[in-house]
Amino acid sequence: MNVFAGVRSAAGAEHKDAGGEALLELTPHRMAVCHLVQVFAPQQEGGPATPPFPFESVAHHNRLGLFLFSLTRSCEDFLEPPLEELLRQLKAVDDLVNGWLCEQLTTTLSGLISPDDLFNFFDKLRGVLTSPEGASVEDEFLDPNSQLGVYLRCCILAFNSMTFEGVCHLLSNLVAYCNSAETAYDLAEDEDFNSEMEMSDLMDADIGVRAGVFDKYGQGYATESHMGESSSSFIHAPMSLHDFDEDKIFKADENPTCLRSRWQLEAYLNQQADILEKDPSSVPLNSFNATMTQLQTLAPELHRVQFLQHLNALSHDDYVSALDNLHRYFDYSAGQGLFSRSLSANQDIIVGKYESALLSLGSLHCYFGHPKKALEAFTEAVRVSQMNNDDSCLAYILGAISNLLSKIGISSTVGIIGSPYSLGNNSGLGTPLSIQQQLLVLLKRSLKRADMLKLTSLISFDHISLAKFDLKHVQRPLVSFGPNASTKLRTCPADVCMNLRLSSHVLSDFGTGDLSTSHDNGSFSTSWLRNLSAASSSWCSSSAKPGKQIVNDFDSFHFNAQPSPIPTSVLQLAGSAYLMRATAWEHYGSAPMVRMNALVYTTCFADAASSPELSLAYVKLIQQLVVFKGYSVAFGALKLAEEKFPSSTNPHIQLLKMQLLHDRALHRGHLRVAQQICDEFGVLSSSVSGVDIELKTEASLRHARTLLAAKQFSQAAVVANSLFSTCYNYNMQVENASVLLLLAEIHKKSDNAVLGLPYALASQSFCKSFNLDLLEASATLTLAELWLALGSSHAKRALSLVYQSLPMILGHGGLELRARAHIVLAKCYLTDPEYSVSEDPCAVLDPLNQAAEDLQVLEYHDMAAEAYYLKAMAYNHLGKEGEREEAAARFKEHVTAVENPRDEEASLAY
Repeated sequence: MNVFAGVRSAAGAEHKDAGGEALLELTPHRMAVCHLVQVFAPQQEGGPATPPFPFESVAHHNRLGLFLFSLTRSCEDFLEPPLEELLRQLKAVDDLVNGWLCEQLTTTLSGLISPDDLFNFFDKLRGVLTSPEGASVEDEFLDPNSQLGVYLRCCILAFNSMTFEGVCHLLSNLVAYCNSAETAYDLAEDEDFNSEMEMSDLMDADIGVRAGVFDKYGQGYATESHMGESSSSFIHAPMSLHDFDEDKIFKADENPTCLRSRWQLEAYLNQQADILEKDPSSVPLNSFNATMTQLQTLAPELHRVQFLQHLNALSHDDYVSALDNLHRYFDYSAGQGLFSRSLSANQDIIVGKYESALLSLGSLHCYFGHPKKALEAFTEAVRVSQMNNDDSCLAYILGAISNLLSKIGISSTVGIIGSPYSLGNNSGLGTPLSIQQQLLVLLKRSLKRADMLKLTSLISFDHISLAKFDLKHVQRPLVSFGPNASTKLRTCPADVCMNLRLSSHVLSDFGTGDLSTSHDNGSFSTSWLRNLSAASSSWCSSSAKPGKQIVNDFDSFHFNAQPSPIPTSVLQLAGSAYLMRATAWEHYGSAPMVRMNALVYTTCFADAASSPELSLAYVKLIQQLVVFKGYSVAFGALKLAEEKFPSSTNPHIQLLKMQLLHDRALHRGHLRVAQQICDEFGVLSSSVSGVDIELKTEASLRHARTLLAAKQFSQAAVVANSLFSTCYNYNMQVENASVLLLLAEIHKKSDNAVLGLPYALASQSFCKSFNLDLLEASATLTLAELWLALGSSHAKRALSLVYQSLPMILGHGGLELRARAHIVLAKCYLTDPEYSVSEDPCAVLDPLNQAAEDLQVLEYHDMAAEAYYLKAMAYNHLGKEGEREEAAARFKEHVTAVENPRDEEASLAY
């Protein structure tokens, strides 16, 4: 049977630019792996179902194969592991045969004491790749074209290409390799031997053999490079990314070891980029740069090191360093390998890399809040891409421009891309398109080009962007006149769901031919080896118990978390679709769907998610908790979230913390604390116009709410009107619905119900256009309160509006909205002259009792006082003096808490 047959290796393509040199530099670690491959794949004499010696079962045999496969693909560090680390990992496979594999490995490596021994060693390796005499090709155990087969062939070729000086130098390296594990590894560690005498005899014999090797070959060989060898045969570096002191200089006499293969180095850099994206706060700036600088010194051809330093500077908000490293990267590498191109094998046009540099520069300016500079870079990138016929890069640029337009606010009076590159002029219309029309055109152009070029990731991103656009914008035709003009002025949730489903197809497309091989980056093998160590330690502790019988050795070979073979970028795009679904259901007002999609994201995509996106999912879940469970439960969850995402480094968690503190301060009547938090909101946003526009909008909205709670109605109206103008200029129609509803609330509480009616109706109209069902129910409730304020003659109309909104509010509304609906319902009955409390007291008391219970959880003193006031009135009509006095006492408590707040500083603690 052919184990791992069909698993093709990238080793043959690792060093196509190496000229006449060997494909792989031969090192002692690679020789150790070759020996283990020889043990794994001996020439078989028995049947294919019989495992070779010393394996106890086929499962045990396959376990070593998986271990060897992972060793050749792992990218945990840019240095090869020492012998001590290899033996430690091997023990997870070797414990079932009492250390036989470890013993054979150390004995074999120690026995290589001359060039003839090395020749015999590699001559035996050739037999692994050939069939026995008289056997057919199907009888060979290891496919020469498999991952392990290609690895052996590269090592054999590297040895055959060596000069005699190179062979002697390899022997010297082998001595140092064995020496590094001499004092750190004990072969018999647990219960491998029955007596201490056997262990002592074996170790004495082993040390004696090694001493002869070290005496013979420990001297006389220089550590400098020889003809035909790489200059990195000896390097001196730390064994991991952050296990060294920043103040110490790397010393040349410590840790002699070797670099991994070129493919593994590239995979290691990709892995570090994933770490920077997932958890940038865990990566120290100086030590990371020191490690990357050392790696660049050892392998100057790895230009991606500079791009990684650029990403590190971005994560630490160092603009000067990020810009400098970006320039260095493109100066030395011309941006090769940064952006994926078409999967088509026939590419007759050689594209330039200047447009890629401009794309990266524009993204840098967008990250640091420089929209004008970003648009200038993107515009120039469009021109250069069109001039060079670089369709792939042009598709990415269009996607980047659309992302910029969707993230920053750009006034409708400001042009984006001026003549002669204006999108309005290109469409053949007499006047330029609006900002939103330009954004839609860009998205559709990018999607069309990505689909034509088979850029699967970009297709998924564009579908998510289109879903976001459809969620917040009403699509009007470019030519909206004539008898056949569309009169549809509503968003379409079906289009949003369709785009989100299409974006998830990136998962189904993965695994088909070129797509899966282009994303093979070694992360799966690295995770496999890490989990192997955890599994081995748990197995050793269980096997030490007396009388322990293992029926199936795979039972002990479990993992704490199985690594996923799907690339991180693919999982992130698939997860973003679920996060966008949660956002969409927030707009539409379905709380269960918000929770479900957020939970799916945190459960299935947490390992691949970036830190900002994962924290955003946590924020959505905590927001659901505060709406339905109250502040005590929400703040408990926030503490857990801050342990994972410190609020000082994560803007989403910091913003959520301020939102919860501000809402609780308003509910408790601590207005001074609420105003202090509002001022902090203004500090968080950028001073650049159009940047952080959503944060600025929320800061103004909360400022107006604070003024409203302080009964400063005129100032609150001024702030709300100014905010409405800002939202109108930036075409933020969804936010305008909330601002109009706030204006209606301001006029309602200032006893100007007539002035508040137009605002409530306008807000209701906006909600219908954008399918904001829950906000529409809230606007309908406000409209009922305004009609009720006009007099008892409008009680029937107000009651009809309340009943119209109740199904949505009771099904999806939170504690505050439900309590408010119950209070308005009771007020409608009590105001209606045709209603008698004595005839149907439950119609009033039941909703008021439920409202009081919900408001007690929220600590909302002002609204709770209103609920108890209405209860006292109802009990007074019923003649129940005891219940009336009790309700009046509770009313007085809440009014006192609002008028004379105490322990305001406690509102900042949780």
